[in-house]
Amino acid sequence: MFSIETILFVAASLLIVSVLSSKLFYRFGIPALLLFLIVGMLAGSEGPGGIYFDDPISAQSIGVVALAFILFAGGLDTDWQQVRPVVLESSLLATIGVALSAGVLGVFASMILNLSLVEGLLLASMVSSTDAAAVFSVLRARGVNISDRLRTTAEFESGSNDPMAVLLTTIFIQLLTQPEMTVGSMILTLILQLVLGALFGFVFGKIVVWVVNRMRLDTEGLYPVFTIAAVMLIYSGTTFLKGNGFLAVYIAGLVVGNSTLVHKGTLLRFHDGLSWLMQITMFLFLGLLVFPSHLLPIAGVGLLIAAILMFVARPVSVFLTLIPIRMPFREKVMLSWIGLRGAVPIILATFPLVNDVPNAELYFNIIFFVVFTSVLLQAPLIPTVARWLGVEVEGDQIPYYPSRVFLPEVSTESRVVELQVLPHSALPGKSIVDLKLPAGALIVLVRRGRRNIVPSGATVLEVGDEVLILAEPDCLDSIRERFGAMVSTTEGNAGAASQASDG
Repeated sequence: MFSIETILFVAASLLIVSVLSSKLFYRFGIPALLLFLIVGMLAGSEGPGGIYFDDPISAQSIGVVALAFILFAGGLDTDWQQVRPVVLESSLLATIGVALSAGVLGVFASMILNLSLVEGLLLASMVSSTDAAAVFSVLRARGVNISDRLRTTAEFESGSNDPMAVLLTTIFIQLLTQPEMTVGSMILTLILQLVLGALFGFVFGKIVVWVVNRMRLDTEGLYPVFTIAAVMLIYSGTTFLKGNGFLAVYIAGLVVGNSTLVHKGTLLRFHDGLSWLMQITMFLFLGLLVFPSHLLPIAGVGLLIAAILMFVARPVSVFLTLIPIRMPFREKVMLSWIGLRGAVPIILATFPLVNDVPNAELYFNIIFFVVFTSVLLQAPLIPTVARWLGVEVEGDQIPYYPSRVFLPEVSTESRVVELQVLPHSALPGKSIVDLKLPAGALIVLVRRGRRNIVPSGATVLEVGDEVLILAEPDCLDSIRERFGAMVSTTEGNAGAASQASDG
């Protein structure tokens, strides 16, 4: 039995190594989750760390709690104004697309692994959702310069498709453990959980906003404590009421993040940090749960299933789902390739272990191998694929800053506009005070190469500077007239999207 001091020392060491090493992975466009998994595996019983951990129930519990907070933070960070134009295609991909991907891969998996169709569909369901953390980090780290529509579709889909994968996984586990369950009852359960999850998430989100804006606490630090309790209450309460708790916390986060809220900057910063802590903790534990020697015997079949998922199941699901949506062929191919796998499949792979489903260890090892392959091979190639397909665009790249920039508390009508100083404009060499901005506009940040400058009136603009401006709607026309020689790189709602990130 380890002492509490030993446990704290080991935990702190693993966290510090993960955080400090993540920058290296980030520069190569590899999601940090791969690093966290590797650190966990090295610390495990078959690695130098020698920590023996073989408790799928604890791993699942940690994963479920972590996923709830990660999804809530994802909802908080989603700008509805940006998402609204692509909500139809993203929602279709997050529901029908996930089901189609699971169906196609399930058929192949059942034949390759000599499993029943239901067992193959269970395996495919667990790996059917894309990972928001992986998609966000790759698109940001490598500066993938694709259109706003394509980027937003991929990001919103990856942030909202986890509940569907969870539903499909639990339903197929029930079909295997409760043979009396019918297809009709399965479909009814699926619809009911989705509807109730969305409904309760919206209602609870509105309640959280109402309470936060009216409880007037004397200590600002208590507001994050309240939202922690709210996330746990929303997930557990929705689950008790037979809805999907994961969908509920995501919708609640979306509602809260796009509402006028006191101490909003504090809450956004807190939940962003908490989300990272949850991701690191979750992946470290999942890495500890893996026995690398068990992966080698299934490496061949794991690669084959990963290839089928990348080149067959995902593209088929995207193209069939988006039949009613007008989108260029090349963009659909790009959207297919962006479908990275990550945290949720590995968490879901613990469900069969906990429920004593036959072949549970086989599922876990194959899914872990598929996720590892997706992150290691698929993610770094995203910029290359974008160039090869010709879907890169000029002037649409969103700059990401190495730390969160929270703008002053303003009305939700205010807009955030990002502009770039071009060589042929009259702006290089001018100080900010000389720009004579209208009263409703404020330059809050200037990015110059890898530097971020908090500007003063004397700050002189240079060619290539990227300028972040907070403006009231009635000032936008005046700003565009004054800065006609500058190219707008992005525009968002200040109430929900007043921050940019470089990780």
